[in-house]
Parts: sequence; C-alpha cells; structure tokens
Amino acid sequence: MKNRLNLIYSKIEDIEYFIHKCDGKIMTTLQDRVYRPATRMQLISIAEQFNKLKEENELEILSKFEKTDLRGINAVRNFIAHDYDSVDDEILEIVLRVHLPKLKKDIAIIIKEEN
Repeated sequence: MKNRLNLIYSKIEDIEYFIHKCDGKIMTTLQDRVYRPATRMQLISIAEQFNKLKEENELEILSKFEKTDLRGINAVRNFIAHDYDSVDDEILEIVLRVHLPKLKKDIAIIIKEEN
C-alpha cells in the first residue's frame, strides 16, 4: 500500500517536472510534443494505482480520500484512454492546476501518518 502511494506521489512529481520544463506553463506542457503524451500517461498510471489499491481491498487507505476525487481520477483516466485524440486540454489544465496539488498534499499526509 505504501509503495503504491509513493508511486502515485512520484508520478505527480514527474508531471510537476514536465510543467517546470515548460516554464511553469500548464497549457504549454499539454501542447508539447513530448510532455503532452508523458503527462497523459502519468495521469492514467495514477488512476491505475488507485484501481490496484481498490482491487487489493485497501479500503482504509482509500477512505482517506474524498470519493469525488477518486471518481474524478478514474473519469480522467477513462477520458484519456478512450478518447485520446479528443481530450480537452482545458479540463486537463484544471486537473493539473487544482486537483493534482490537492491529491499530492493528501498523499503526503497519509504517508506521514503511516510512518
């Protein structure tokens, strides 16, 4: 469980690195030939790690996250995976600007509590 949370945290940091390399501009990151697919794959991977936590019945850990956040992560994953070429970058911008920092903060708190 802790490994999955650390992996999710690391993937969020990867996305932050991509944004940093694009001068801190999220839309530039989402339009970049290299960072666009890399960011999308990291978002899919984050959702997959949460799905694995669910499959492993890590309900206590999952209960520490807001249900709307977990549903949102899964929705973004499905959005990217099933309609890749029609993904609305404005939606992803909101995810990266608002939801990902909150998720990172929540994970950091949980990891700290578990130590």
